[in-house]
Amino acid sequence: MNPFAYDFMQHALLAGTFTALAAGLVGYFVVLRNEVFTSDALGHAAFTGGLGALLANLQLLLGVFGSTIGVALGMGALGGRSRGRDVAIGTVFAWVLGVGVLFLSLYTSNRSASGGTAGVSILFGSILGLQAAQAEVTAVAGLLTAAVLLAIARPLMFMSVDPDVAAARGVPTALVSLVFLVLLGATVAESVQTVGALLIFALIVTPAAIAQLVTSRPYAGMILSAGLAIAFVWLGLAFAFYVSLPASFFITALAFAVYLVAVVATRLAARLRPSR
Repeated sequence: MNPFAYDFMQHALLAGTFTALAAGLVGYFVVLRNEVFTSDALGHAAFTGGLGALLANLQLLLGVFGSTIGVALGMGALGGRSRGRDVAIGTVFAWVLGVGVLFLSLYTSNRSASGGTAGVSILFGSILGLQAAQAEVTAVAGLLTAAVLLAIARPLMFMSVDPDVAAARGVPTALVSLVFLVLLGATVAESVQTVGALLIFALIVTPAAIAQLVTSRPYAGMILSAGLAIAFVWLGLAFAFYVSLPASFFITALAFAVYLVAVVATRLAARLRPSR
């Protein structure tokens, strides 16, 4: 059985590859900037926006991208630094989740069984069910996200490590932060079809966490993070093709297993390293 002979596998590989590329690159800065909670909130915003679009008889991707980017901009406008940002994210998170529950109730009651199926696909992903147009849109969005992130990588790295010095050196920190939040929102929207809104950490956070355990060099870490995300998607799709289990399960399981190995190896290396 050749997986590449099937259209659904070709669509899944196309969308999954570029989604993982963007998620790995963006995720490196998410972990570096301690904004993991932000990606979680945007994942639930994608769930709410997707259901809202279906409820209004609109395209799913339109609602997902619109909600995540809009909520990202809103959190960037409301939050400042540290505590103020966390309070703004938590407040928006609670409101978005409440609206999502409302939309799910309305859509399920109006569409019967199909409503529950749509909600599950948004929460846990449906990469093997993508149509050609969906895969192409997702791939283009992932490629554009990765390109824009690489364009702002240097000032973003500077301000992520030391925002005060970056601002003093003339880096437009507010603008760069806003652009990064938009890229994060777009990445979350792209990843919804791959691993779902609830499992978004598998592509955005876990590869970046592994990369930062393995190397302290920033650009090497970015490349490793993107490479790991792509590898998890490819292997997850391969397992899902031969085993009748969801691809999102394999993607998240592989990411978690590699993360555990990296943590154990790092601690063993630290213990075995001779003390000065």
